Amino acid sequence: MNGVHDMGGQHGLGPIVPEGEGSPFHARWEARTHALVLASPTRGNIDAGRHLRESIPGPTYLAMTYYERWFDALCTALVSGGFVTPEEMARGQADPAAPRATPRLHEADVPAALARTGSYVRETDGKPAFKVGDTVRARNLHPLGHTRLPRYARGRSGVIVALRGAHVFPDSHAHGGGEDPRPLYTVRFAARELWGPDAAAGDTVCLDLWEPYLERA
Repeated sequence: MNGVHDMGGQHGLGPIVPEGEGSPFHARWEARTHALVLASPTRGNIDAGRHLRESIPGPTYLAMTYYERWFDALCTALVSGGFVTPEEMARGQADPAAPRATPRLHEADVPAALARTGSYVRETDGKPAFKVGDTVRARNLHPLGHTRLPRYARGRSGVIVALRGAHVFPDSHAHGGGEDPRPLYTVRFAARELWGPDAAAGDTVCLDLWEPYLERA
């Protein structure tokens, strides 16, 4: 979907100030929010979670910090998934009469869960439509749902420099359409193709893009 979350190439949003190495959290509540998301029964679909954060209205989204968006999306997912009622969420307490659910993650299991790495690579019988060296164009798509195709690349031409195998397709996965694995490519774009003549002549940008995002140039 098109929204304020897709900020690549936009002006007027202020400088990006890099932070030093250290804790990724600025306050204890941020770390707690991160932990709540990992332990939540809604955690099984990361693409659906991303779409919920992207669906926050623009003015509200821009006024929020990073983990405030995470918390807002978590609350929405818990209510819409039927894990808590709106009344329980508003009170911050479970209904005493509600059945107790089995926790998705117990305290003793946390270290192993955090150390375990996952993968979105999947085996498929389909053959990739493109190969390394092909010139392709990012399709000019404006979907209403979740997508990982950045707005600044749409309609722009680049060259495929790597094939990454088949990966879960987020545009389907975020909306209950299953994993729907599609070939994933690394596409190199000239900076001037993306940003115009003011960009440095030798600069390039590489994007990992799913096959449905691409067409032959």
